[in-house]
Amino acid sequence: MKIARPLPSYLIQRYQGWKATSYAENKVWYRRLAEEGQRPRAMVISCCDSRVHVTSIFGADQGEFFIHRNIANLVPPYEPDGDHHGTSAAVEYAVRVLKVTNLVVMGHSNCGGVKGCHDMCAGNAPELEEKTSFIGRWMDILRPGYEAVKDIADPAEQMRALENQAIMTSLKNLMTFPFVRDAIEADQLSLHGVWHDIGGGGLFYYAPDKDEFVPV
Repeated sequence: MKIARPLPSYLIQRYQGWKATSYAENKVWYRRLAEEGQRPRAMVISCCDSRVHVTSIFGADQGEFFIHRNIANLVPPYEPDGDHHGTSAAVEYAVRVLKVTNLVVMGHSNCGGVKGCHDMCAGNAPELEEKTSFIGRWMDILRPGYEAVKDIADPAEQMRALENQAIMTSLKNLMTFPFVRDAIEADQLSLHGVWHDIGGGGLFYYAPDKDEFVPV
């Protein structure tokens, strides 16, 4: 393929630095991971946003988390229609093959995907309404969440509420997957929802007893 180009020099330099330090100091660990395979205890579904660094936030090392990232950390409903479903495939692999015991949906502040959903549903982003918009059709998953928060007067509060709705929508949709529901009922899997404040460094988790997100 002539369209593919060599790696940028800054990526090559960073790789060489990693190979000479982190890898060189932990060769045995990396080889064990390669030979024995992965055994992550948790799956984390987070946003593609480059500012959300899941492993740094939780101090995780290689092999600890099975991470799936997509726009606005959304999980679609269970749809066994034979089509392409990347997020659903990742959930299936994590639950049925890796048998993770915790599944965390992690949202964050100032989410561009959530804002796109807000603008689309409010009629301010007609380009996202087009059938050819991958982003728009993906954000349709969150339309019910927008309907739940659209009457909140304060714009910042409304956006925060919609970001939380993205997390709650994903948790609800996860329960439509038979193998997720079966694992939960068998006490083999727990679902968790968290929201990360990028600027403030805060982390909030959904507390079912209070039906709200509370600080860690």
